[in-house]
Amino acid sequence: YSSLVSVFEVGEMMSDFKWRHYQGSIILGCVRWYCKYGISYRELEEMMLERGLEVDHTTIYRWIQHYAPEMEKRMRWYYKPQMGYSWQVDETYVKVRGKWTYLYRAIDKYGNTIDFYLSSTRSKKAAKRFLTKALKSIKPWAHPETINTDKAPTFGPAIDELKEEGKCQKNTVHRQVKYLNNAIEADHGKLKRLINPVRGFKSMKTAYATIKGFELMHMFRKGQMDVWKNGQGLIGEIRLIERQFNIYSA
Repeated sequence: YSSLVSVFEVGEMMSDFKWRHYQGSIILGCVRWYCKYGISYRELEEMMLERGLEVDHTTIYRWIQHYAPEMEKRMRWYYKPQMGYSWQVDETYVKVRGKWTYLYRAIDKYGNTIDFYLSSTRSKKAAKRFLTKALKSIKPWAHPETINTDKAPTFGPAIDELKEEGKCQKNTVHRQVKYLNNAIEADHGKLKRLINPVRGFKSMKTAYATIKGFELMHMFRKGQMDVWKNGQGLIGEIRLIERQFNIYSA
């Protein structure tokens, strides 16, 4: 990793890394590691020190808050599925300031992440807001044929309202069969392995910013972006992310 310090970067955008004391590749590398491996800020500080880089854990925290959501935003085009098929929609719990909040998530039948949304409440309004976000992010012709949820009473009315408003296809079938959601519940568990070491977030804003990075790297781990890595494995992952910030490593 130390070789990244001396790598020649062409066209790195000043607006992305202006006033930072480290090269963009170093910063993005730290963000990738934190969001991918479920480690703490202090552990990542020690890892960087072993590689001859003194980076305070509070600095790494600021990098995560700034660059993790930006990475997810710039990579959105790559991970959005081209076809809707059937969706599995569910929510899992995330602790923020000592209280449980709700992370709404949707995957397709192949396990690909469709979208996610963090809410302080579990209600029809929150379910509708999440589904609106997910449906709006893809083309109408790619909307799902079926949406499977658990028995929660919030999703049914939300889907009905979206149909009435023309935001969801009229012929979309809403199923409430718990065992059909086994895949997304298993996917929750894998994501929570990254979230749990945080031991609680301080605010909804910081929680959502960090979770965007976790979700993105979880998609990489699931192979959702393999087609864009040109068969280069981990190097392809690094280069794909760096290209979004106009970094072109030698």
